[in-house]
Formats: sequence, C-alpha cells, structure tokens
Amino acid sequence: MEKEEAGDRPKWDNKAQYLLTCVGFCIGLGNVWRFPYLCQSHGGGAFLIPYLIALVFEGLPLLYLELAIGQRLRMGSIGVWNSISPFLGGVGISAMVVSFLVCLFYNALMAWILWYFFHCFQDPLPWSQCPLNDNHTGYNEECVASTPVNYFWYRETLNITPDIEDSGSLQWWMVICLATAWCVVYICFIRGIETIGKAVYVTVTFPYLVLTIFLVRALTLPGATDGLIYLFTPVWETLKSPQVWLDAATQIFFSLSVAFGGLIAFSSYNPPNNNCETDAVVVGVINSATSIYASISVFSILGFKANRNYITCLDSNILALTNHFELGDHNMTVENYDDWISHLNGTFPDEVSSLDLRHCNLQTFLDQSASGTGLAFIVFTEAMIEMPGSQVWAVLFFIMLFSLGLSSMFGNLESVLNPLHELNMVPKWIAKELLTALVCLICFLMSLIFTLGSGNYWLELFNGYVGSVPFLIIAFFEVIGVVYVYGLRRFSEDIQVMTGKKPNIFWKACWTVISPLMLLVVLLAYVAVQLHKHPTYPAWNPNYVDFPLRDVTPYPDWVFAIIVLLSALPVAPIPLVALYRLIRWWIFRRSSEVHRISPNPYVNDGSASVVPFNKTTIVPVPKKTKAITLHTTLSHLDQRNTYLVIRLMDLGLNTSLCDWILNFLTGRPQAVRIGTTTSSTLTLNTGVPQGCMLRPLLYSLFTNDCMFTHSSNTIIKFTDD
Repeated sequence: MEKEEAGDRPKWDNKAQYLLTCVGFCIGLGNVWRFPYLCQSHGGGAFLIPYLIALVFEGLPLLYLELAIGQRLRMGSIGVWNSISPFLGGVGISAMVVSFLVCLFYNALMAWILWYFFHCFQDPLPWSQCPLNDNHTGYNEECVASTPVNYFWYRETLNITPDIEDSGSLQWWMVICLATAWCVVYICFIRGIETIGKAVYVTVTFPYLVLTIFLVRALTLPGATDGLIYLFTPVWETLKSPQVWLDAATQIFFSLSVAFGGLIAFSSYNPPNNNCETDAVVVGVINSATSIYASISVFSILGFKANRNYITCLDSNILALTNHFELGDHNMTVENYDDWISHLNGTFPDEVSSLDLRHCNLQTFLDQSASGTGLAFIVFTEAMIEMPGSQVWAVLFFIMLFSLGLSSMFGNLESVLNPLHELNMVPKWIAKELLTALVCLICFLMSLIFTLGSGNYWLELFNGYVGSVPFLIIAFFEVIGVVYVYGLRRFSEDIQVMTGKKPNIFWKACWTVISPLMLLVVLLAYVAVQLHKHPTYPAWNPNYVDFPLRDVTPYPDWVFAIIVLLSALPVAPIPLVALYRLIRWWIFRRSSEVHRISPNPYVNDGSASVVPFNKTTIVPVPKKTKAITLHTTLSHLDQRNTYLVIRLMDLGLNTSLCDWILNFLTGRPQAVRIGTTTSSTLTLNTGVPQGCMLRPLLYSLFTNDCMFTHSSNTIIKFTDD
C-alpha cells in the first residue's frame, strides 16, 4: 500500500485491487440466496425485465455518484457530506450507524456458515438422518415429524425457542463460531485496505470457481434442466403486480451496497484521474451477471433435488400399489406409472382411493424453493445429501458462502472505521490495529444476542428492517445533496477533471429526476405495504397443531416498538445534525455584532483588538483573475494540530497565485497543494476541524459549524467581485 505525495491518505496498489474490493463488497450472500428466489417466485425470466430497468435507472447512477464524489473529495462518508454542506453532515453519520448494525447480524450469518462447515467432514453428513431419542429406542420425535435437515438446522444449530419472547440461553457452540468469525475478519482487516487488498484476490475469485464447479456437476445430474426451465420460463402476468417491481428495485439497490459509505471510502483511495464512470459500469454489470450466474448454478441443483423427490414419491406409491394388487416387482415403473394408475383407477377406483396415495407432481416439488437461510441451510443442504461425494460438495458450498460474506464484511467494517477517524473520535495515540480490534470486540459482544435460542428471530428482524428503509432514505439524501446542493454543474466539472469528459445526458437525467423519483416511489411503496399489515414472523414450534409448518405469529407490541426504532433511529442524525447546524448558525448571526482582530489581520501572532464584523479587505490579485473578498475577524488561534481545507478551483486560481494568497494571509507559506494548476486544494493550519471544506461562491465559515470551534475564530469568505 502506497502513500500519496501529499498527505497520509493511502491508495490502492493497483486497479485490480480496487475493483475486486468493490465487487466483493457488492456481491454478497444475497446474490446467491435471495436473487434466485425472487427470480423463481416472480415469473422466472419475466422478473429480469423490472430488474434490469432498476439496474440501469437506479443502481448504476447511484453507484457512479458515490464512486465519483468519494474520488473527487478524497474523503470518507463523514468528510464528503460535511464538505458538500454542513447541513448534510448527518448523512455520513447515518451511513455509519446502519453499517454498524449490519455488521452485527451479518457476521452472525458467518458464524452459522462456519458451524455447518465444521460438520461437513463427517460421514454421513449429520443432517442426512435423524438422531436417536434419549432412550435409544427410536428416532427423535421432532426430527421424525419434520425432516433431518430441518431438525439439524432448528435444533442442533440454533436450538431455537418456540417464540421470540422466550430468549433461551446462549448456545456455547454458536458463541465459539461467532468469535471465530470475528477473529477471521479482524485478521484480514488488521491493516485496513493494505491487508484487505491482498485478501480479496482469494475471497472474491474463489466463489466464481465454486459456482462454476457446481454448475458443471449439476448439469450432469438428472433434473437439472427441469430446474433451469422452471427458473427462466417467463410468466408475463406477474409483471402486473406492483410487488414484483418493488422487489426488483429493492434487490438491485441493496445488492450494489450503495448508501453504506464503504464505496465512498474505497474510491477515495484512488488516484485523482481514475475513470470512475467505467468502474461504476463494470462493478454494476458484474454484480448483476453474478446474480444470474448464481441462479443458474443454484437451480440446476434444486432441479436435481426436485427430480429426486418426485421419483421418491412415485416409488412409494408404486410400492403401495404393487403390494396391494400383488403385481410383479418390475411390472410398474416410474416410466409407466401414469398408465398403470389410469388403468387401476378405472378398474378398482375404491381400492385405489383407500390406499391414500401421495400426490406426486414435479411442478409442486419445483415450487418448494426458499430464500435466505432457508435456501442455504435447508433446501441446498438437502440437495447435497443426494449428490455423490456429498461431503466434498458441502465443503465447497460453505467455503464459497464464507468467502462471499467475508468480502462483504470488509466493506461493512470500512464503513464504520473510516467515519470514526473522520469524526476525530479516536485519540491519535491509538493505533489502527488497536482501534480495529476494539470495534470488532464491541461488535462481537453486541451480536451475542444472535446466539440466544431466539437469535434467529432477532436476526431476521434486523435483516428485514435495518437493511430496508434507512438505506433508501440515506440514498435519497445523497442524490439530493450532490445534485441540488453541491450542484450538478460543479459535479459535472469535477468528473471532467477526473475522467476528461463531462457526464452525458443519461447520467444527468438519472441524477436530477429519474433516480431520486424511483427512490422516493420505492420508499413510499415500501412504507405503505408495511403499514397495511402488522409485522409477523414464522416460529418453529414443535407443539404447533400443523407442525412442521411454521407458526406465523404477530410480533409482540414491545418488539414492534424495537422495529420502529431500528427503522427510524439510524436515520435520525440526518434531521438532528441539520437542526444543530441551523441553531449554531442562528446563534452566531445574533452574536456577530462585535469581534476582535489582531493589529495585523494577516499574521497569526495571538494578539487581538476589537473591530466591526463587516471589516472587509480587498486582496489585490493579478490581472485576468477574479477578485477575492476577504472577511477577517479575530486571528488568535489555538495550537491544536487541525486544519482548514479551502478549495480555490471554482475561482480558476493557479498554484502560484494560491501561494501568493497564503503568503499575504499568513506571512509565510503554511499550505500543502494537492492537484493540478486548474484545481488546487490548500490546507491552512488554522485550528478549524479537519475536513471542513469551504465551497467558494456559496459558503463561508460563518454559515456552518466550523466557526468558533473551541477557540478558533477565523472567518474567511471568497466571493466574486
């Protein structure tokens, strides 16, 4: 990992590291276990139409915006939004809070994956058969009533309670797995992007290798083509349902990992002239292509599973009919079953009906898909039991899931650690490695709730409500902030400096109208759907009358209150910070009648005198340069090692003029230049909080929270003459 010529901000060793990290952050467990389910349940191939529309008009523009603004301002999420407007400072804080909550439950998923991985080396696989009861006189009743796969997941893994109000106790085996998962994350992240830049070479590429191996193997199994036909056969009527369009928009939004803040931080480590437009398109296309590719592999396996279940169903009926009618052992087969059943129904209808035969339909077994943990730990594990060499396939499958989750955790953790540095919440003497360890330890302790007997219920609750409304709100304010506060013209000029060309009409149309409108519609539609129903959850209750079906139970009122808090509290910093900055500005304006200033307003010698606030000095500048108005007040500054960053790009000032202005203001050069002659960033040692950036022609320090911070009272304003 290299350092830039100016400043201590690290940068990527090469472009491949950066792209792999972004791809790994975007591509996670949802690409494997949620997209295939949505595609299957929403009309197969027809679902790709709203999905691709959402990708083009919502996903890619938001991804491009985050990569561009992070690369241009060279800051994390906190610094970026404070720079654009101090009133938007809460956006970065909200992104950090949401990322922290996601870290809590996301690594609990990793712990479950590790638990299954540790059991993959047994022969036979432990979820392939029911265990004996306590008396060793038969099989466990709960397992017999359900299936071995369900029993291993709900009882052996989770030891789940009948409802969310019964917390149960900590499951020591899951505590160990959770601690192991956090240790792996810490080791990979111990030096920030310096170490994760190396880890992504494995964690990002390995899942593609496993998916390819699974696809090749699955295509040689009977029933694989049935699964693929079922997956991609379009059912056009489903496009009339608003829920299909809502699910497509939310899926593409969440799978690209926008609004976390991680992509902004990752892009800030790029060189200033990197082509962020190409990066956004490449990452977005790879993400969607991976979802489709994973669906092909997954449903090839599920088609094989459905075919095996269908044949098993027919074999049980054939055995019953053969024994009852005393047929020859090989007279009735799977191939001629339909002919035989038609003949027997026509000849002995009463006897056939008395046998209580099972209804065997391949379509019914194909319909038995699942999403999320149900797909990974129940449906897919059951399919692997039927595959030759099941232990090998189980090991590959869970290593793949762990790699996907690990690469996503890199972005989640970066979205937490980077803002902590920018908020100056961490003392300088704390090393990066120690801070990472402390954050991982805090996350581990808080995520112990997911190792309780009710942990699965809480994880589903966090996943459903933390990862929904807050991200939509954050992304909406991001678009509004860049386009309508920072300014589309200025943003376009920034992109031109970086890429050599301004964004085309498509990107501008998406940023100004289409993307914010889609975000608003999706947000309102999601809230409307949630308000029309009381939240429920499926409980695993062996005493339920229809067991092994899940007991769908409404959340208790106190849990419903927690749901509201999880949806609202993460985005509360957005209005609170804006209100705080507004109050500070109002107080300053009321108290700005008299200020002190040093005898020489351009020398920071610590002396002071009293002058009116509207004291104005016109700084003479060379010909053909815009005039600059300098408002000065008290120049007495504290000696803290903090900085004020001033951008002079919009005034068209060259670097020599910047040096001249600094000498005029301070009596000696106290700045570090970053950029070209057409885009200079100056850093003044003025005691103002690091990362507070002036916007020439629009803002001055007295309109934001940087004024009068501690004992730092310097106010500077650049305007057109």
